[in-house]
Amino acid sequence: MPLTMNREVFITCAVTGSGGTQDRSPHVPRSPEQIAESAIAAAKAGAAVVHCHVRDPETGAPSRDLSLYREVTERIRDSETDVVLNLTAGMGGDMVFGPTERPLPLQEKGTDMIGAAERVEHVKQCLPEICTLDCGTMNFAEADYVMTNTPGMLTAMGRMMTHMGVKPEIEAFDTGHLWYAKQLVADGVLDGPALVQLCMGVPWGAPDDLNTFMAMVNNVPDDWTFSAFSLGRNQMAYVAAAVLAGGNVRVGLEDNLWLDKGVLAENWQLVERAQTIIENMGARVIGPDEVRAKLGLEKRAPVAA
Repeated sequence: MPLTMNREVFITCAVTGSGGTQDRSPHVPRSPEQIAESAIAAAKAGAAVVHCHVRDPETGAPSRDLSLYREVTERIRDSETDVVLNLTAGMGGDMVFGPTERPLPLQEKGTDMIGAAERVEHVKQCLPEICTLDCGTMNFAEADYVMTNTPGMLTAMGRMMTHMGVKPEIEAFDTGHLWYAKQLVADGVLDGPALVQLCMGVPWGAPDDLNTFMAMVNNVPDDWTFSAFSLGRNQMAYVAAAVLAGGNVRVGLEDNLWLDKGVLAENWQLVERAQTIIENMGARVIGPDEVRAKLGLEKRAPVAA
C-alpha cells in the first residue's frame, strides 16, 4: 500500500520500563520522585504522553507496588504539567520455567503470575488516561521466560479497562497480536477505533526490519491510531520510519539508553531529538490536548484512598 506520512505526530516517552537497565545508566529513574521528575522533564521537552512503570526505590527492580504508582501519578498531577498519563498493565504475567527436562515447577525467581483484577488494580486506583494491554503471549528475550497473556486474561483485563473508561494502548509484539486485538474490538471487549503500539525488535517478537514493520502497519485498521518504536541504536531511525508510515512515535529510556555513541541519554534529550527529526520531516508535534481530542481521552483525578 502507498505510504501516507503523518503530519500531526504525538511523542510518547517510555520513562523507565521494567528491564534490568537500572545499573547500566545513572539516568534510569528508580524512585517515584525520580520517575515523576523525568516524566515532567520529558513533557516539557515535547512528549504529549508519558508511559510509566515503577521500580523498587532501593534496588531499581521492577515493582507492582500500588503506593509507588499512586505517588508517581500524584507527583505528575501535582506539578500541573499537562501530559497524558499512560501506565503499564504488563506486570504480573511472567513465567520462568525450570530446566528443559523438568520445566515444572516454575522457578520462583522471576515468576510473577497474578489474576486479571490485581493486574489492573493500580489502573483502577490511579485512573490514567491510557494503560497498556500486551496483546499476546511470547518468548521474551531470556531463554526460559514467557510473557503470558492468554485470550481469557486479555478479555478480562480489556473489559475492566473499558469499564473504567481508561483507553487501552494495545502493545503488539507480532502480527498475531494485532489479529487478536481486532477480535477483541469485534467482540466488544475493547472500543474502536483502537490505539496500538507496534513494538519492533523485541526478542523474540517481530524483528525491526522495514519489511516486517510494514507488514505490521498494514495489519492496523485504517481508523485506528498507531505508534511504533524499536530498541537501542534503532530508536531514532524508527522515529522517522513511524512518521513516514503514518504513525506516531515512542522514545525513552525503557527502550534505549544512548543519545550518541558513548553518551548516555536522559529522557528529555531523547524526546528533544525525536521532535527535531519529526519537524525536519515537515510534520508538527502535537500536544496533550490535541492527543485527548484525537483519541477521545478523559482526564480524571484518582480514586480516593
